[in-house]
Amino acid sequence: MKLVIQGKNIEITDAIREYVNEKITKAVNHFQNLTTEVDVHLSVARNPRISTNQSAEVTIYANGTVIRAQESSESMYASIDLVANKIARQLRKYKEKRNRKLHVSTKTGETLAQAPISDTLIGDRTPELPEEVVRTKYFAMPPMTVQEALEQLQLVDHDFYVFCNVDTGEINVIYERNHGGYGVIQPRKAQENGYISDELSKAS
Repeated sequence: MKLVIQGKNIEITDAIREYVNEKITKAVNHFQNLTTEVDVHLSVARNPRISTNQSAEVTIYANGTVIRAQESSESMYASIDLVANKIARQLRKYKEKRNRKLHVSTKTGETLAQAPISDTLIGDRTPELPEEVVRTKYFAMPPMTVQEALEQLQLVDHDFYVFCNVDTGEINVIYERNHGGYGVIQPRKAQENGYISDELSKAS
């Protein structure tokens, strides 16, 4: 198992490296046959208004599946303890699902389709790009079903998950809705209503 430790606004001392090795290795010990690489990212927020500014994030690559957990506290060692426990729970959940090979009787796509699709996601707001890209991540994106993407979403400790839809070959986003349930964002084709074509005409 490959373990990579990185830091932002913090020096990765020998003591911290040893502690991460001990805690993370113990957390994934029973799942090493599933785990190929573990990335640990430690960071300290410089904003004085943030009290829980010591953050530990763990990303595990397990046979094509990405499992992620993040915790923050006032102490880096406490954050490492918390994230180690959390990633162990995530791995256990993944292993149980993998072993049982659960099949959901109700197709996720049908459930999601009940939610109305709005004409635009941003309304009358003007889309803006962030002033500075602070971090770039690269992930393999094998085609998967909406149900498989939902299972991935539940493992990565995020409120959204980007995936390649096996049925269409397009990039989709599955996300947790504020009022419960899940939604899927799909690209709107230009030929459906001429929306993209109109926008391109305005830009040219």
